[in-house]
Amino acid sequence: MKIDILGIDGSKKGSVELEGSVFGIEPNMAVMHQAVKTHLANRRQGTHKVKERSEVRGGGRKPWRQKGRGVARAGSTRSPLWVGGGTVFGPRPHSYRKDMPKKMRQLARRSALSLKAQSNEVLVVEGLGFSEVKTKVFADMLKAINAAGRKALVLLASENDTVFRSGRNIPNCQILTAQNASTYDILNNQVLILEQGAVELVNNTLGSSDSGAVAVSDGTSTVEEEVA
Repeated sequence: MKIDILGIDGSKKGSVELEGSVFGIEPNMAVMHQAVKTHLANRRQGTHKVKERSEVRGGGRKPWRQKGRGVARAGSTRSPLWVGGGTVFGPRPHSYRKDMPKKMRQLARRSALSLKAQSNEVLVVEGLGFSEVKTKVFADMLKAINAAGRKALVLLASENDTVFRSGRNIPNCQILTAQNASTYDILNNQVLILEQGAVELVNNTLGSSDSGAVAVSDGTSTVEEEVA
C-alpha cells in the first residue's frame, strides 16, 4: 500500500510504502477492545479509600442511656447508620493492572493502524525538523495538510523536544514517538500523522519478520489470527 508523502507546506514530496502486514490486515475488534480496556485499567491509580467504622475519629462515649428515652439503643455516634459515621464496604486501595501477551498487543496495534489506513485517516509528513520552537509553524503545518481542527496524533521517529514544545499547546493534538504509541492512542484520534522515519520504524517493528499465530477470543468463539 502506497501513500503520498507531504511536506510541511502541504506539497507532495513523493510516496512511501506502508507494510501490508501492518497497515493492511483485517482489524480484529476483539483484540483492540481488550487492548483499550487494559490500557485504561493500567492508568488507574487505585488509591481510592474511605474510612470504616473503626477508623472514624470519635464516638467512644455512649451517646445516651440504654433505656428510658424511647429511642434506639446506640453505643456510638460513629455507626454507619449515623451521619458522620463510617462507611460499610467502601472502596479500598488496590491495583487494577491487567496484562496482555506480547503478540496480542502487537496484533492490536496492527489492527488499529489498519483501521486508520482503511478509513483514510493516515497522513505521512516528510520531516518535522523545526529549527526553533514555534507553535505557529506547527499550526500552519496542520492547516497545510488539512489536519487542523481535527483530533490528531503525531508520531515521531525519535524524541524531538523542538517539535514537542511547538505542538504541545495546540488543542486536541498529541505528540508521541512511534514506539510509545499504544492501541488506545492510535484509536483515540481523528487523524494519524506519521513522520516519514516513523513509518519505517513502525514497518520494521510490527512488520512480517516474525510470523506465528495467537488464539483470540471474542467471548463467544475463538479465532486463530496470524501474527507477525
